[in-house]
Amino acid sequence: MSTQERDWYQRAGVRSGPRRHLTDELETGRTFFPPALVPYLDHPLVTELGEAGRRELLARHLFQYLDFTAQFETRVVNRATDRIAGNRCGTDTDVAVRLDAYRIYCDEGYHSLYSLDVIQQVSRASGVPQLPYDFGPFLRRLDAVGTEALPYEPALAQLLQVVVFETLITAVLNDIPKDPDVLTVVRDIVRDHAKDEGWHHAFFSRFFRELWTRESAGSRGRMARCLPELIRCSLLPDLRPIRASLTAAGLAPSAVEDVVHDSYPSASVDQGIRRASRHAVRLFEEVGAMAVPGGAAAFEAAGLLP
Repeated sequence: MSTQERDWYQRAGVRSGPRRHLTDELETGRTFFPPALVPYLDHPLVTELGEAGRRELLARHLFQYLDFTAQFETRVVNRATDRIAGNRCGTDTDVAVRLDAYRIYCDEGYHSLYSLDVIQQVSRASGVPQLPYDFGPFLRRLDAVGTEALPYEPALAQLLQVVVFETLITAVLNDIPKDPDVLTVVRDIVRDHAKDEGWHHAFFSRFFRELWTRESAGSRGRMARCLPELIRCSLLPDLRPIRASLTAAGLAPSAVEDVVHDSYPSASVDQGIRRASRHAVRLFEEVGAMAVPGGAAAFEAAGLLP
């Protein structure tokens, strides 16, 4: 048994982690989500809602983050991971790689389970209902990127989706576990998630390097031109649930649009995308994605290069 295999059976959250429970922290001033990671929270129109209104917005922002996580893990990551595990990714895959893919498949399903579990726990205890969230529009936009760049290679497009997402580094996984003001149950599940994602990142980095070497020169060119838009699509803020949350808080439609417009200026969004994607971009540069025809221009056009 390899070290990685042994470590997974002993250390993976789904194998060894306890179920995380909400304790009696709601009355102690602990927050649902770090305010610094919610761009609209200090907007003047939002501060007029008072502390109770802003607290509900934080709760719904947590629910939005966890609901997105639950659906992305199963509907995007595991869609591609299943291809790898089942040896249906276009090229023969080593058995050791397939076994690791199945382990990741289990991890991601567990991340989805405890994300929804915590939504339900916090919603019941706080009295803040979870708003309906339709993941479909996001998934259709993500799939459309692959359809346009790789119209005859749907399996490859799905593999690139998961490679991109699993090599991004977002502030949420890094910052929430270290924030003592956030509910312990939230800090715990984000820490659990980050621990698993550390080796997922390593797995998909290795997998992409092998995938790249196996593809033809023409396919590499299409991949390189596809990757920047996949990065942007994965990291652009989904404003639909934010608008729904602001509306539920009592803001009029015109006020909602003012808050969204002011809170997500394009320059700040682009800066956040560059910051979160720097490790992924470095990986793609190392394998030669910038050197193929049109590669560097595609990354430049997407605003991903310094």
